[in-house]
Amino acid sequence: MARIVIAPDSFKGTIAAADVAAALAEGWASVRPDDEIVARPMADGGEGTLAAFAEAVEGAVRVPVRVTGPTGFAVDASWLRLPATEDAPGGTGVVELASTSGIELLGDARRPWEASTVGFGQAIAAALTAGVSQLILGIGSSASTDGGVGLLTALGARFTDAYDTSIAPGASGLDDVVKVDLSRLRPLPERGVQVLCDVTNPLLGGRGAAAVFGPQKGLDEAGVARADAGLARLVEVLKGLGGDTVASSLARVADPEAPGAGAAGGAGYGLLVWGAEIVPGAVRVADLTGLAAAIEGADLVITGEGSYDGQSAAGKAPAHVAALADAAGARVAIVAGRIAADTSAVAHALSLTELAGSADAAIGDPATHLRAAGAALAAAF
Repeated sequence: MARIVIAPDSFKGTIAAADVAAALAEGWASVRPDDEIVARPMADGGEGTLAAFAEAVEGAVRVPVRVTGPTGFAVDASWLRLPATEDAPGGTGVVELASTSGIELLGDARRPWEASTVGFGQAIAAALTAGVSQLILGIGSSASTDGGVGLLTALGARFTDAYDTSIAPGASGLDDVVKVDLSRLRPLPERGVQVLCDVTNPLLGGRGAAAVFGPQKGLDEAGVARADAGLARLVEVLKGLGGDTVASSLARVADPEAPGAGAAGGAGYGLLVWGAEIVPGAVRVADLTGLAAAIEGADLVITGEGSYDGQSAAGKAPAHVAALADAAGARVAIVAGRIAADTSAVAHALSLTELAGSADAAIGDPATHLRAAGAALAAAF
């Protein structure tokens, strides 16, 4: 009997990580029913972060919350409460931007100027009100480029124009911001806030939030320039805050060049203003879910994501899973929607596109082809 650990990331926009793991496990068991299969779905802060924690942490509880979605309409979402520990006696709250202010909530529409992160901030506020001792925030898959203004507004900040009127939500409001009041910004929980992030982009410039991620949200070339200028205006206004309050001190030290400040349309920067810490998403998720312990004694570890490419090998979830497997002396298999990177270092690599015959077929019914991949890996094993 072999021990098989299945730890994939989500296939973004197609199938969640927990469902990927379940389909692979079903396929494997159809060929080798006596093997021990341990499912540990992964995430790096984006879509599926809540599900990964819910699957791996015993006693985790989903707490429903209704928030303002990126279109301005109500969205039913949830945050996750992890059990109390000695380090976090009030428990840990896990909040995911993707399910509250994420681009997938827009459907086929794109609202690059109006979409905001206010719903994400409302969910964070709900977790704070519930008394958690620390927060883990996943910030992938944002619908907006608002620099975190929306989430900070939901946490008590006020951003106003020359007439002392609140600015419009989303990137469009950044054109008019001239004053920021952080005096009523809610304090961080006692054990702090960690932001899970899989990118290192700064807030501004050619590698910044608008230039790199804006086109995905519908910004054209002129729109990218306008949004980048709006984010730069936000930085200047925040830098100009005076006084000796904790809030203004945080605003002065938040660095727009910090790795991850440009993540999620600048939500990373907004969270730095609040005083949060940005950490590598996949590494922290693995730590909190006990992935290394689960891999100990494994004969094979299966990981993957929708598109396994050069970025995957440079710090995303599959790379970290593979590193943990290698340290434990376990073989590694990659299963992905498409494979466009060197996989010579792993024992097996399967592309759903090749199994299904086309990318459209793979995307149309990923669970079926994941079951086939699991069966194929078991037969090869």
